[in-house]
Amino acid sequence: MDTGLAFAIAGAAIVMAISGVGSAIGVALAGQAAGGVMSEDPEKFGRMIPLIGIPGTQGFYGFLIGFLVLNKLNLLGAEIKVPTLHQGIQIFAICTVVSLVESISAVWQGKVSVASIYLVAKRPEEAGKALVLPIFVEIYAILGLAAAFLLLQAVKI
Repeated sequence: MDTGLAFAIAGAAIVMAISGVGSAIGVALAGQAAGGVMSEDPEKFGRMIPLIGIPGTQGFYGFLIGFLVLNKLNLLGAEIKVPTLHQGIQIFAICTVVSLVESISAVWQGKVSVASIYLVAKRPEEAGKALVLPIFVEIYAILGLAAAFLLLQAVKI
């Protein structure tokens, strides 16, 4: 396998995996907090779902970025585009940096979701406001996705 292609595929794998791990941690943090709240009041289950799920979006963003790389290389088509070593390293670097943005924001979003879950536990009528708090962290995950999209467009194969 060409070294540039190997670097590019490794970048796609890294962004998918690391973003997914960060999302899993964030969702687990929120899920643990929600489980504690629901052990006391199972009626709050519906209000907890968005707060548990929102840290999972970064995993989807990482998957999308990885898919964009695979599409750029035409790995899903008949004729694979083989990047040079320099292009492969560029793709690898983009994916690695963005995977850190996605995974770190997912973990912190999970922590903010925990605080929001505790808010809903004490004041269920504030569920809408509680959802806004983790959305502020989501903005940076979306910026990471947008940056990856733009930077990948700049790599010409």
